[in-house]
Amino acid sequence: MEAKVPASQPRIAPEEWADALQVRQRDLRFDHRFIGGERCDLVLLPRVRRHGRGIIVMRSSPVKRILSANRCFCRIKPVPADLVLASASPYRRELLERLRIPFEVDAADIDESRLAAETPLELVARLAREKAADVANRHPAACVIGADQIAICRDQILGKPGNAARNIAQLQRASGQVLRFLTAACLVGSQGELCEEHIDETSVCFRELSESEISRYVELERPYDCAGGFKCEGLGITLFERIESQDPTALIGLPLIWLSGALRRAGVRLP
Repeated sequence: MEAKVPASQPRIAPEEWADALQVRQRDLRFDHRFIGGERCDLVLLPRVRRHGRGIIVMRSSPVKRILSANRCFCRIKPVPADLVLASASPYRRELLERLRIPFEVDAADIDESRLAAETPLELVARLAREKAADVANRHPAACVIGADQIAICRDQILGKPGNAARNIAQLQRASGQVLRFLTAACLVGSQGELCEEHIDETSVCFRELSESEISRYVELERPYDCAGGFKCEGLGITLFERIESQDPTALIGLPLIWLSGALRRAGVRLP
C-alpha cells in the first residue's frame, strides 16, 4: 500500500525501513537537519516509480535508523561519478549502457580539425585522447572514456552527412566499395593518468546500390548524424555484402570488447 507524505515534510519512520516517501520532481533536493546530534541524509532511493508528476519511493527504501524522531528534512547528495563518457553521442551512450555499470555523460569540447600531414590513424587516436583529457580535467577522481570514429572511402575521409542530399551522395560514392572505419577509444584514469588506448578497424563491403535503393533508405532511416551515412544496427545492414571486424560494436561507435577489458584492468567489476 502506498503512503503519500507532503513534499515539504518527508518523513523517516523510527523503524529500520521507511514505509514510503513521496516528493515532487522539482523538490528532490532538501536541506539537511540534525536530529539528536546526527545529520540525516537520504542518498539511495532504490525502488522508485513515477506517479503523474511525482516520484513515489516504495517500501524497502533503506534509511538510517533514527529512534529519537520520526520526521526530518532530507537531501539527496550529488555523488561523484566513478566513470564518465566524454561524448554526446546517443549511440555511444546506448552501447555503454549494455555493460550495466553506472556512468555519467559529459561531452568534450575540443577542436576536431585535422592537423597538417596527419594520417587518419593519427587523427582518430588524437581526438579520442584529447576528448578524454578534456573531460578528465572536470572529473579528476573519475575514469573517463573518450572515443572518436572516422570513415574512409577511396582514401578520402567521410564526415557526417548532416542532410539528405549529402547522405545520398556519400552512399552513391560507397556503392560497390569497401569503406574503412577507424574507431578509437581512450581510457583515462583518476588524476588524468592515461590508462589505455585502442583503435579498431572495420571494413564494410557495400553491394551495388541503385539510386532508388539509396533514396528510399535515406528517406526511411535519415542517418544524417552517422559517419558514412548509414546505421548498421538498423536498416543500413541491408546495404552490405559483408562486414569484417573483430568487434561489431566498434562500427556503432564504441568497441565494447576492448573497453570491457580495459575497465576490468582499471578495477571495474564486469560482468
